[in-house]
Amino acid sequence: QAQVVESGGGLVQPGGSLRVSCLASGFTFNNSTMSWYRQAPGKERELVASIARSGGSTTYADFVKGRFTISRDNAKNTAYLQMTSLKPEDTAAYVCHAFGWGYEYWGQGTQVTVSS
Repeated sequence: QAQVVESGGGLVQPGGSLRVSCLASGFTFNNSTMSWYRQAPGKERELVASIARSGGSTTYADFVKGRFTISRDNAKNTAYLQMTSLKPEDTAAYVCHAFGWGYEYWGQGTQVTVSS
């Protein structure tokens, strides 16, 4: 069964850092574009960052540029989102997305709460 599973969320103080991970299984991770989305209560899901199959190309939403870094380890079938300088408005469920020819998979999300 193909799936992506997130981990690493939690409670962090403003200005702090956190890394979330996305472990893929059941499909060819190397052929997939990986993305992180986030969704806060009462708000639309929004794209945070994406990384190409090879890892050589990344894109970021303006609201995270310079603070968040997306990466992937194709040997471990895992994508990461390193978050720094976190703000209360970054509080959301962070959801992993895998996309390839003829398929896409969504994770259940991992909650990130930024609060003092």
